[in-house]
Amino acid sequence: MAGVASKGSSMVNNLLAQLRPQMDVFWKYAKVELTPPSPGDIGAIRNGISKLIKGAQSGSYKNLTVREAWLNTLVTMEVCFWFYIGECIGKRHLVGYKV
Repeated sequence: MAGVASKGSSMVNNLLAQLRPQMDVFWKYAKVELTPPSPGDIGAIRNGISKLIKGAQSGSYKNLTVREAWLNTLVTMEVCFWFYIGECIGKRHLVGYKV
C-alpha cells in the first residue's frame, strides 16, 4: 500500500510540474482580462458605445470585411453564452426557475 501511495504522489507531482507553465500563462491573462472595468475605463466605454451608434446610423457596418463580421458575430455569441451561464448559475437550474 505504501508503494501505491508513493507512486500516486509522484504522479501528482509530475502532473503539477507539467501544468505549471500552462497555468502561469492562464493566470497572466486572467488577471488582465477578467478584472472589472476601472473608473478610468468608463470614458473609453462611452466612446465605444457612441462610435457603435454612429456606425449603425451611418451604415458603415455594410463596409465590414467578412473576417471582421465573423469576429463581431463570435464576440456577440460569447457575450450571450456568458449571460446564459450566469443565468444558470443564478437560478441553479438549466431550465426554468424554482417557484
